[in-house]
Formats: sequence, structure tokens, C-alpha cells
Amino acid sequence: QVQLVESGGGLVQTGGSLRLSCAASGGTFSSYGMGWFRQAPGKERYFVAQITRVGGTYYADSVKGRFTISRDSAKNTVYLQMNSLKPEDTAVYYCAAASITTRASSGYAYWGQGTQVTVSS
Repeated sequence: QVQLVESGGGLVQTGGSLRLSCAASGGTFSSYGMGWFRQAPGKERYFVAQITRVGGTYYADSVKGRFTISRDSAKNTVYLQMNSLKPEDTAVYYCAAASITTRASSGYAYWGQGTQVTVSS
């Protein structure tokens, strides 16, 4: 059983930056691809980024060039560096773990509780 705990959310102005962290425990971190999803009020949960077990990265078109996903195996932590933030990036951001490479939320077996990101205009 893998436990995931996100941190680093908050309120930021348009154009600002935030770095989200997701600490994993209870499993073999290196066995999982790690993903970030986000969900705005009244909307579905959408894929943001994934980093595979070997470090390959995938991004949603809406964040490509602005967000960077990375992982630190020594710390069992995955990060999401978010730059040039826009009001439409406002959402609850969730960290998730998957044993496959996928953008589909159904492919992720473990989820964190989420962290709120609010971008003011």
C-alpha cells in the first residue's frame, strides 16, 4: 500500500511560480510512474504530467513549457515545478502512482489527498 502526501500549494499571482511536492511511503517508489492531475470546481480530474520509472516525462498540452515534473528517488518524492501560472491553472492538484505509463486517471492505483493551487488575476 502506497501513501502519498502532497504539499506546496497556495495562492499566487498570475505569472508566479509554485513547486508542489509529493512524498511517497509504504511501497517501492522506483516501481511506480508518478503523475500529477488537477481538478477545478465542477470539472473532471485532468492529467497534468507524468514521470516514468526511468525518468521519461509527459505533459498535457496546456502546461507544456511551463510545468516540469521530476523525481528524487533518494527522498521518495516527486515534484511539479509550475512557472508562468495562469488563473486557469487554479485547481486542486493530486499526486498519483501507477505501474504503467498512462494519462488516464483509471490507470493510477494510489492517490494523495490533493493540494489547492489558486492563481489570482
